[in-house]
Amino acid sequence: MSKKPAVVAAGGVVLRTHHNKGQQVLLIHRESYDDWSLPKGKGLSDELLPETAIREIREETGVTACLDLRLPTQKYTVSKGVKATHYWRASVVEQRPRKPDKEVQKVKWFTVEDALGRLTYDADREVVSAAIDLPSTNVLMLVRHGKAMQRKDWSGPDQRRRLGGRGRKQAKKLTDLLDAFCIERLVSSSSTRCVQTLEPFAESRRLSIRKVDILTEEEGTKHPKRVGRFMTELKDNLDRPTAICGHRPVIPAMYEGLEMEPKPMVVAEAVALNFDVGGQLIRSEVFKPTI
Repeated sequence: MSKKPAVVAAGGVVLRTHHNKGQQVLLIHRESYDDWSLPKGKGLSDELLPETAIREIREETGVTACLDLRLPTQKYTVSKGVKATHYWRASVVEQRPRKPDKEVQKVKWFTVEDALGRLTYDADREVVSAAIDLPSTNVLMLVRHGKAMQRKDWSGPDQRRRLGGRGRKQAKKLTDLLDAFCIERLVSSSSTRCVQTLEPFAESRRLSIRKVDILTEEEGTKHPKRVGRFMTELKDNLDRPTAICGHRPVIPAMYEGLEMEPKPMVVAEAVALNFDVGGQLIRSEVFKPTI
């Protein structure tokens, strides 16, 4: 069994398309290491890796980024032991000028060819090559709703049962993960606990939530094939980053509609599914809640 890394970090291969120079890669120069490398850094407590990647990219380059596809993880030995650095392919939302400091002295865009030649480390070149070679994708973030009030403590219709205190904290924390992937469309079971799981993000981004009755426990468990057809149609028409919230008993049918083996999910767990334009699954990764 492999040992747990002593140091865990995250970062990104930030890409943009220049009107004259074509596709470009953003690199940083650190005088203390005398290297050109990719933006990255260690995570904070209770911070999911995508959140670390977004924060480190912003701190080291001045770029607010959107994550897309998970890339190969780099593992190497440092003084404290094994270090694992996790990367995502990323695009630019906004770039602000960044003054040089003791951490990073230069931030510069390079053509892909020039970036591969300028990078100091072979492992970085492998990650950049993967980012360029892998197909374009859209993410479908499958979410199980946050922790709800216990049934014995709720006297109204179960479909209106609300999130409990822990669930509300989970919903608020989920905002950071959805924001890292720049989710643009929200779909949910029409049950209150599911809608409330996505509401903090919806409010922060001024997005509406599409409420779907067939995804509720009451309807979805009775008509799993209809759930499957809904998910298949959603996948086949996936044209922007999308999050969808469902219930434990309905999630197996949601997976089957995506032509995937059903997997159990804990409350407030999210699974990022990257599909290419043809609807083929390219990557999947699980994000367990930290609350």
